Amino acid sequence: MICYAKLDIEISVKQLQQEIGQLLSADEWRPHYNQKHYDGDWNVLPLRTPGGDIDKPFAELMNDNLFMDTEVMRLLSSVEKMLNEFHCEKLSVRLLNLKTGAVIKEHRDYELAFEHGEARLHIPVFTNNKVEFYVDGDIVSMKEGECWYINANLPHRVANKGTADRIHLVIDCKVNNWLKKVLEDAEKKCMDEVQDRGLQMNIIQSLRMHGTEASNMLADKMERELNE
Repeated sequence: MICYAKLDIEISVKQLQQEIGQLLSADEWRPHYNQKHYDGDWNVLPLRTPGGDIDKPFAELMNDNLFMDTEVMRLLSSVEKMLNEFHCEKLSVRLLNLKTGAVIKEHRDYELAFEHGEARLHIPVFTNNKVEFYVDGDIVSMKEGECWYINANLPHRVANKGTADRIHLVIDCKVNNWLKKVLEDAEKKCMDEVQDRGLQMNIIQSLRMHGTEASNMLADKMERELNE
């Protein structure tokens, strides 16, 4: 199982910075919807959403049929050009601005991982050396213009301890042969199957301790998949 990986993909970050910098005060930015997961200001500018609706800044389809570009994407020709070089199906695409002093609490995005058919890619557009991004206890240092795969199914957290905002372009992709080859050639950290099974068992146990209908249903689903 891949925990995280630095992909060998060239990004023209100066072009991204120039275009995105012009939208830093745009009205379309809104607070991240999952407010229990963070302290401080964490804002989203939706570029590709369910049905292309800018008022649905979600990474899941919900009740819509497909992801489509929002009106803001048309203002970012460099982003569109870059996305065309990613030869796989793109799902959600967002700009995420973690303001100075803000913290994303440790959490997991269940089943959002390469091994489950979806991959979340991070491209730092604006960042600083005081940003701390942890994946499964490891700090992952991402520099402007790099492209990283993050296994969001693992516990992860972020703190912006710097004096400047941190803005990532975050792309959720369907895994295909092109993306498999890119990850195969990447610098990466992996976890063996035994470690992964132990982690999954701990997560299932934690879900059952919550005792809610939703947590029990998710635990049952995870347990079925683990046994399979």
